Amino acid sequence: MQKGTLVEFQVKGSPRLGILDRPEGKKNWIVLDDRGQSHTIHPRSLTFQFAQPVEEDYTAEDLTTLQAEAEKYIDPSSLQVAWELLQEAGESVEPSSLALLLFSDQSFAFCYAAHRLLADDTIFFKQKGDRYEPRPPAQVQERLHQIEKEAQRKAEWDGFLGRTQQRLAGESVEWQKSDRVRLETLEKFALLGDESNQKGQAQEVLSALGRQMTSESAFHLLVDLGLWKVHENLALRRSQIPVDFPEAVVTMAQYRLINVSPDADENRLDLTALKTYTIDDESTREIDDALSMETLPDGRQRLWVHIADPTRWVAPGDALDLEARRRCTTVYLPTGMVPMFPIELATGPMSLIQGEERCALSFGVVLTGAGAIEEYCIAASLVRPTYRLTYEDVDEMLDLGIQAEPELLAIAHWAKIREQWRAQQGAINIHMPESSIRVLQEDEQDSIDIRVLDDSPSRELVAEMMILAGEVAARYGQDNALAMPFRSQPQPELPPEEELMQLPSALVRYSAIRRCMPRSEMGITPARHATLGLEGYSQVTSPIRRYTDLLAHFQIKAHLRGDPLPFSSDEITELTQGASSGAYEAVLVERQTKRYWALEYLRRRGQETLWSVLLLRWLRENDRLGLVLFEELGLELPMRFERNVELGERLQIKITHANPRQDIIRMQEVTIEEETDSLAEVSS
Repeated sequence: MQKGTLVEFQVKGSPRLGILDRPEGKKNWIVLDDRGQSHTIHPRSLTFQFAQPVEEDYTAEDLTTLQAEAEKYIDPSSLQVAWELLQEAGESVEPSSLALLLFSDQSFAFCYAAHRLLADDTIFFKQKGDRYEPRPPAQVQERLHQIEKEAQRKAEWDGFLGRTQQRLAGESVEWQKSDRVRLETLEKFALLGDESNQKGQAQEVLSALGRQMTSESAFHLLVDLGLWKVHENLALRRSQIPVDFPEAVVTMAQYRLINVSPDADENRLDLTALKTYTIDDESTREIDDALSMETLPDGRQRLWVHIADPTRWVAPGDALDLEARRRCTTVYLPTGMVPMFPIELATGPMSLIQGEERCALSFGVVLTGAGAIEEYCIAASLVRPTYRLTYEDVDEMLDLGIQAEPELLAIAHWAKIREQWRAQQGAINIHMPESSIRVLQEDEQDSIDIRVLDDSPSRELVAEMMILAGEVAARYGQDNALAMPFRSQPQPELPPEEELMQLPSALVRYSAIRRCMPRSEMGITPARHATLGLEGYSQVTSPIRRYTDLLAHFQIKAHLRGDPLPFSSDEITELTQGASSGAYEAVLVERQTKRYWALEYLRRRGQETLWSVLLLRWLRENDRLGLVLFEELGLELPMRFERNVELGERLQIKITHANPRQDIIRMQEVTIEEETDSLAEVSS
């Protein structure tokens, strides 16, 4: 090393060209850079040294010119040519020999350019001592592939950000397949928050777009992009409930509609001559039950409960059955339903439509005067519903006692007898108000309608007939030792009657009883159902929308035909457990969705609306946190009180804050003085 030698050294990790100026101590040298600044450098810290004698005296000012001249020859693509030659010859190289190979010149500019090519290269050469060895072809190929992939990723990333910015600016865009992956990370983060395993990727997108890196920000971005709605159902998205049907299932449904297969129950009982009623809400589309009354030759009356027969269109193990098995149940939401079967089948040939001949599984029952089952029969049948009635229609007809419909009056009479009989068997009646929430699209705005479902005579009539069919099905299964789903409920430990009667109102008492009720259970062994007051019960009345009901139909119908049962005891147990878990998840989604829209309804009504609520029970009495009932809405929500309140006490409250997305609601009691002041302000 001598003064004036051109060298390269590192300053904070970046290469810099310099000139050796003078020794410093025993080993170090003072190096001048292009700015005229001096650096004390150990020889081992030098990354390049121009070994040939320098023909002229260079100054610090000349370094910029020298570097610019060298950069003209720094072309990474030229390395591949050198690599191909050297790899084939099995030779290593150092900067000066590479300069000779590439440029046929070993002056400083060419040697330094060769050094920079080798030092920056990560593809073709690897350094070994002072020389560079060509990498094996396989390794080079892999590195080129990785670089290509990285360039592709960058192009996709830049393209995604560009399309996102366009969409946010109101322009229409066509999302690419690679965009879907990034959008899904945002969806998962919006749904799961910190629990999302793709939180980091989602936050990278949010950061690049200048947004806060929170799950709430991810939600708003998806809304702004038009991918989600403002009221997107996150509970449904978090669940495992499939919304869309696979193409294969849709194709099979369409095929079944056109190509009707032979009926396995070719000797169906023809009940089309009976006057038959379907009774549902006006909005019901899956019509799965109907009622008739037949007068027998001996004067007795036989009740008929006709249940839709989807097994006419579905075979055990086919694509429709497997999809229904996966879904477990129809999910009913304020915004609409997610059906268990494709809608064309569920609301078409599977449903008991007025005036059309339909296949059914019919339960015929003769009751004793007290309401017990005297005799029963079950048959695969043909029915033709005469009337489609709403609950309101039937209530009006029963109230007027219309003699032109004696069959309907007789069914209502037997429903009351049955209710009394079940009460004598220990049935537990809990008459808490329930609400129906419907969300309708009106002029691009969601309209929320909340109605309280009263315990009307028509609803009680239908409920009693469905319970009766369930008891008959359970008896048939037990009498014939069928492996089929049975529903039971352990006997609850209720407070003593005198303790219940000390509670201030019926609603408070019902709430206290409800808290004591254990969850019902599913199994293949008949057992008592405490709430219904029955020794055996099997749900069979909704096979279009509950998979366990469909299982019962498969088993009962096969036995009626004398065929082997399609499912063994072990299979029924496994399928029932799976369906029960899926149905429970669906119930949670229904509850969460209903609560969301209830809070949204209250939020829209604002602080000016006064509500009458009743304190049902304490959640944490020491904290004055109780559960209140909005009687006119049938909603139960938690409220914290600022004073001592008694169970059953009615209060006037207003909503001070409601955020359905965060599931937050705060209420405040309105005193008589505040209410009077409010009325005075309105009058003025």
